[in-house]
Amino acid sequence: MNRTYTAKPSTIERKWYVVDATGIPIGRLAAQVAQILRGKHKPTFTYNQDCGDFVVVINASKVVLTGRKERELIYWHTGWPNGLRNVTRGTMLENTPEKLVEKVIWGMLPKTKLGHQIVKKLKVYANDQHPHEAQQPELLTVVKA
Repeated sequence: MNRTYTAKPSTIERKWYVVDATGIPIGRLAAQVAQILRGKHKPTFTYNQDCGDFVVVINASKVVLTGRKERELIYWHTGWPNGLRNVTRGTMLENTPEKLVEKVIWGMLPKTKLGHQIVKKLKVYANDQHPHEAQQPELLTVVKA
């Protein structure tokens, strides 16, 4: 009789990966990083557990926005009356590229308690310097096409 495997928090092993975002379209980067964060690349993936690995994204300022995405607006509300704000993706890439990459990756993760726990394992840096050398992260190549 076949049994379904369910991962337990004590049996989950986490690895660290580093991704160089230079010249990679932001959507492709986000899709592949979201899968690693969620743990879907592992045969022990379980929907109700955080099975994923840590991901460090470097060179976020060198990510590519294809098509008309540079002029596309991102909206948010401050919570105050007349508090609707917006900024273009191109402006956000120039000013705060880390926030843009985090926002796109968060858009591909579940919006639940588990999703909030998963996104905490994402570390994004605008340049190629990061403070996670002690974890000995493996280089992860993102497929461009």
